[in-house]
Amino acid sequence: MVDLSFLEKFTKNNPVKMKRYISMYLDATPKIFDDMKQYLKNEDWEQLSISAHSLKPQAELIGIYSLKEVLVEIENNVKSNQVDNLESLFEKAYHYHLESEAILKTHSKDL
Repeated sequence: MVDLSFLEKFTKNNPVKMKRYISMYLDATPKIFDDMKQYLKNEDWEQLSISAHSLKPQAELIGIYSLKEVLVEIENNVKSNQVDNLESLFEKAYHYHLESEAILKTHSKDL
């Protein structure tokens, strides 16, 4: 679910830096998902796409590639005006986030 190899390489295995990047992700992501949920409710597809786009590099840096893939799907569906499955894609992305959040919190404590 979480592959920290890129983050380890990026931070040169510096536990302080790794912990900082993990904390930044854990602090910022819940607000982004709250916003995305509201954009879905309001059918504000453009803002949903922008939020998904902004979260992609964070997911990639932390190594949550399954989340990044779903965020790309959300963006692509908005671009092609295929909005029927955006709610299920959001739920999938949120599920990946919740699973990875628990892993990251545990890992961060061990650093």
